[in-house]
Amino acid sequence: MKAVMVMFDSLRRDLLEPYGCNWTITPNFTRLARHCVTFDQSWAGSLPCMPARRELHTGRANFYHRSWGPVEPYDDSMPQILRQKGIYSHLVSDHQHYWEDGGCTYHNRYSSWECARGQEGDKWKADLSVHYEGKTVFEGKRKMIEETPESFFSSESMFSHDEVNRKEMESDEKTSQAVTFAMGLEFIDRNHSHDNWFLQIETFDPHEPFYSLSSDKALYPHTFLGDAEMEADWPPYAPVAEDENTIEHVRYEYAALLTKCDRYLGYVLDAFDKYNLWEDTMLIVNTDHGFLLSEHGWWGKTNMPVYTEIGHTPLFIHDPRHKDMQGVRRQALVQTVDLPVTILRYFNLEVPHDMLGHDLEPVIVSDGKVRDTAVFGYHGSQVYATDGHYLYMHSAEHPEMPVYDYTLMPTHMRVLFSPSELAGAELVKPFSFTKGCPLLKIEAVNRMGDTTSFGSALYDLEKDPQQENRLDDENLIQHFKEEIHKDMDANDAPSELYERLGL
Repeated sequence: MKAVMVMFDSLRRDLLEPYGCNWTITPNFTRLARHCVTFDQSWAGSLPCMPARRELHTGRANFYHRSWGPVEPYDDSMPQILRQKGIYSHLVSDHQHYWEDGGCTYHNRYSSWECARGQEGDKWKADLSVHYEGKTVFEGKRKMIEETPESFFSSESMFSHDEVNRKEMESDEKTSQAVTFAMGLEFIDRNHSHDNWFLQIETFDPHEPFYSLSSDKALYPHTFLGDAEMEADWPPYAPVAEDENTIEHVRYEYAALLTKCDRYLGYVLDAFDKYNLWEDTMLIVNTDHGFLLSEHGWWGKTNMPVYTEIGHTPLFIHDPRHKDMQGVRRQALVQTVDLPVTILRYFNLEVPHDMLGHDLEPVIVSDGKVRDTAVFGYHGSQVYATDGHYLYMHSAEHPEMPVYDYTLMPTHMRVLFSPSELAGAELVKPFSFTKGCPLLKIEAVNRMGDTTSFGSALYDLEKDPQQENRLDDENLIQHFKEEIHKDMDANDAPSELYERLGL
């Protein structure tokens, strides 16, 4: 048994040809869909980047207990379980968050790993003329939402490192996505004839900044009227304040990078054709979440509600045990937490008790239902529930109550928790899934945006896919509140969270 996961970051479901988009150029996703089951009701879980990846390891929601952070000492890790059971697991990625303080325990769960440098503000190459002399350039070049805590971002540093990194990637084969896929394809070339391995090819693209070269940009011709020295390819997580020309330009920049992702996906499909891996190798193509490109008046994620452009995700799976299940679509609700369970069962391994996801084989075979409701969200923010027809956004009824991180690994995205944050920490009793380990309970002072101020809302996604008109149906709202409550119970959510949410 062999398996390959190709994972993208911030991949928009509705901008792919197999999901009905008619203006982006993504022929290899269409080609992929001919070999796979395409899931029409795939939803995110814990958001954003590293919380989603923790779900890929642990098979359970983590947004109730903590924000961005590493794999914890008590966590079950899918690639580590594979390794311990004699299934070789290998990660290749340019997702720089894996090598920062807030993601530092993920890559060593695999049998081996390789990284490509240069994405976003990756602290890679050093050019002091940019770092020390370029400050005024970056102040006006791009904007980052002002409320973002300093502990998560240092925008000047990110932008200056990004400027330096781009100079190292002026040809396609040098870009970090290209290097990542080259490493993944090398693994396949070397090991395709061997059995019992799992390969994860993971690229940060099409996450912002939407950096691509002229050949991909040329596929989306347009005239940008803004400052020629400002790429305008790194939108903020903020309300849209730009003119229509700039909005169009940013969307085309995303599309150009999306087409590059499609091209490199095609190289993986070529390898499946070359070695006939369709016969004995599972292929999963997935993402963590989407991204707003001016829809609902917003750019980005985290600081606005999780609209469908963010939470409704693309997912494709080829299962060689069911070769007749190609080019078919499935409507059952599935989520990120289901993928590690599906992979473990594919390799005929037991699933740990603390993994709450579902094996997707019944969905692949007959569209069998594995859940009635998908529940997802950000730590300390709104909680969302959908049955595929309706989407309910639930805001805290007592937002004045504090939010806590429960962790044994007190790190933020790029930095450790500060002594002032830890000064008030207390050691509390274990949760059901922490294997007897007590945890630090730390008030979450520096945290990403809380969208509680948007209020609770219910939408009919079938009649109102753009989510423009709130519904007032108390019976449905109460139903979804009960579904959220059940999910919190299953995940042993912190007791004070029930009170904060009014559940």
